[in-house]
Amino acid sequence: MSWTVRDKTCLITGANTGIGKETALALASRGAKIVMACRDRGRGEAARREISAAGAHRAELLIADLADLEQVRRLADEVLDRYPSLPLVISNAGVVMPQRTTSVDGYEATFAINHLAPFLLINRLRERIEASAPARIVVVASQVEAAGVIAFDDLMTERNYQPLVAYRQSKLANVLFTYELARRLKDTDVTVNCLHPGVIATQLLSDYNGRPRALGMLQRLSHPGPKIGAKTSIRLATDPELSAMSGRYFRPEGEAQSSKASYDEDLAAKLWKKSAELCGLSEAS
Repeated sequence: MSWTVRDKTCLITGANTGIGKETALALASRGAKIVMACRDRGRGEAARREISAAGAHRAELLIADLADLEQVRRLADEVLDRYPSLPLVISNAGVVMPQRTTSVDGYEATFAINHLAPFLLINRLRERIEASAPARIVVVASQVEAAGVIAFDDLMTERNYQPLVAYRQSKLANVLFTYELARRLKDTDVTVNCLHPGVIATQLLSDYNGRPRALGMLQRLSHPGPKIGAKTSIRLATDPELSAMSGRYFRPEGEAQSSKASYDEDLAAKLWKKSAELCGLSEAS
């Protein structure tokens, strides 16, 4: 049967703004049942109304701060409680922290939000996703993964925090996680792919460049907006021709090669083991 998102439940993190919101709007317009996982209730509710108006189904809002792994666990439990089928998950939320900040769990916040939160959330939802097959998992990464290094001796960048170093590490972790999860799901009808959305005028770009968010209007003059940035996420979520493709990396122009480090299976396995330890999961998950 040809893949379609119509009437399928789709969980999207960070769906109240930027690329996540544009992805949700597009999928809602194609008939998907959108479940938004957002941190801020006010902004989330405003976006929920807009997304609901774009489609045939009422979008639903779940609140969770991805910087708090206990809230991530509760989010997973709520999803499992409320949605018997979950064939599409899009890990979209991401941050760049200008100054070193620790999460509720004491982890460096960029690594915690960008990598540990989706690692934990998807692993806790994994059985439900597999039971909903055919299913897809989409991870929003970034081309900066090519400059990333997984610094196991200083994973939380305690010695010399640099925002871009922390961000690049987290994005390489996204790609390593995608490929390792795809290997673990190879005998299922669940695909896992990741993407670079392009250099898009969003709040995250302002943070990445170290500029005040108030200057975002200037960036929009030189960079495409979130609607363009969402196109690759939308393609990975909807294109029937990708139904058999898993463990791949995409750019706006199509499938591409990621960094040499991202294909290192020993590195991916080591990162998986460490991430499971930090999240309190069984390594076999």
